[in-house]
Amino acid sequence: MSAKSKFRTAAKWFAGAAAIGAAVYGAQAGTAWLRYGKPNRQDEDLILNALLPGYEIVERHSIGVGAPSPITFAAACEIDLEDSRLTRAIFRTRERLLGTAPAAQPLPRGILAQTKALGWSVLAEVPGHEIVMGAVTQPWLADVVFRGLPLDDFLAFDDPDFVKIAWTLRADRVTASTSIFRTETRALACGPAARAKFRRYWSLVSPGIALIRLALLHPVKREAERRYWEPVK
Repeated sequence: MSAKSKFRTAAKWFAGAAAIGAAVYGAQAGTAWLRYGKPNRQDEDLILNALLPGYEIVERHSIGVGAPSPITFAAACEIDLEDSRLTRAIFRTRERLLGTAPAAQPLPRGILAQTKALGWSVLAEVPGHEIVMGAVTQPWLADVVFRGLPLDDFLAFDDPDFVKIAWTLRADRVTASTSIFRTETRALACGPAARAKFRRYWSLVSPGIALIRLALLHPVKREAERRYWEPVK
């Protein structure tokens, strides 16, 4: 096969892959639009039920881990999303689509430290088992600002131009040496104007957000199992 033929074949392959990717993305975005306001209420987190019982969208993901739950929980809190190429690519894509300005300074390492630096606050915590982070925001803005609030203020917040978001990191004990890592994210638009904007935004970004949550699972599993099984040096 000549070089020109190889180039044409490769171009056709990439064009086909791009078309398939666009079709899959379009289907997922359309599904997110239709399902908005109709969240799946199975396997709900009990702490989140007390903090954000009414919600319009939800993302839940979990994975089995060959390590005790306290080790799994610690690994989850300290994992760094920037270590994932997929996550970095999704973040960069959002920045380009919305025209987000570059960060003024690097964020600290670790998902909890990073989100706290971005403005999120701790709404509830069970040491070694679960932590719930929350904020109010307008996520459709290019330079989004997350406002962490004290628990009582978060519960009472009802500004119709904002969205309330809460998410968890959680490790459930299965046996003395195994656990399940779980993460759940909920959001509620506080008024009609915010709901219209957030529904459009969510339909656009939800496929990427789901991928970010999925990209978190295996690194947490690997790191927790490494900490548990690696001999002490």
